Amino acid sequence: MASKTDRVMSLRAVRQLRRVRAFYAVGALVWAASTAWTGWQSPGGRQMWVSALLLAIFTGLLLTASLWLQRLAARAAGPVHHAAPRRPTGSRHAHA
Repeated sequence: MASKTDRVMSLRAVRQLRRVRAFYAVGALVWAASTAWTGWQSPGGRQMWVSALLLAIFTGLLLTASLWLQRLAARAAGPVHHAAPRRPTGSRHAHA
């Protein structure tokens, strides 16, 4: 059983990851627009490649934060019991 401090730390981590994920999403959108604009103005130029690199970095950070948030949310949901129940269910007959 997890202690209360573990639960509070988990909730704080989820809250912080949501904020960070939103920041990375905005960053990815800004760099996508910047890459499109510089690609239109000077295709193949240094500015376009720098924008594309920063877009790739923010997209990678966004994916990483989303995966961590998904894992933390799954862990906070509680343990999943994959084993069969220990007590026998007994025979069930349908009476029509």
